[in-house]
Amino acid sequence: MRLTRFTDLALRVLMRLAVEEGGLPTTREVAATMEVPYTHTAKVVAKLQHMGLIEARRGRGGGLALTTAGRRASVGTLVRELEGPGDVVECEGSTPCPLRAACRLRGALRQAQEAFFAALDPLTLTDLVEAPTGPLLVALSPTRESG
Repeated sequence: MRLTRFTDLALRVLMRLAVEEGGLPTTREVAATMEVPYTHTAKVVAKLQHMGLIEARRGRGGGLALTTAGRRASVGTLVRELEGPGDVVECEGSTPCPLRAACRLRGALRQAQEAFFAALDPLTLTDLVEAPTGPLLVALSPTRESG
């Protein structure tokens, strides 16, 4: 199974926020740290905020913060929601597969997809940012200068 870029970026944004030690990083700062376009990051931030995983505060002193729900969320649950419903293969689309009425592959792929999610279910963001990942994320984050 392959994750969409959106899901990959969402997980990286959440991981970045999970290691924040002081202040609230802005969407631009997180985008720069992750080396991705601001516009993509802004879309991800909007989705994560809608899901209740992060808070986004505007104005001076604003920025992004991980919520308690975000910190405790199962990675498997996050990936399921971010990826949305759907099969690994497209059987019905504009050119339906001629085997769809008697195919065993689709069921096997659904089981494999669920096994993929199930392997992620016990993990939380806290697990993902344990050493060596967390310290690396902190090191990548720009330091803020007072002023």
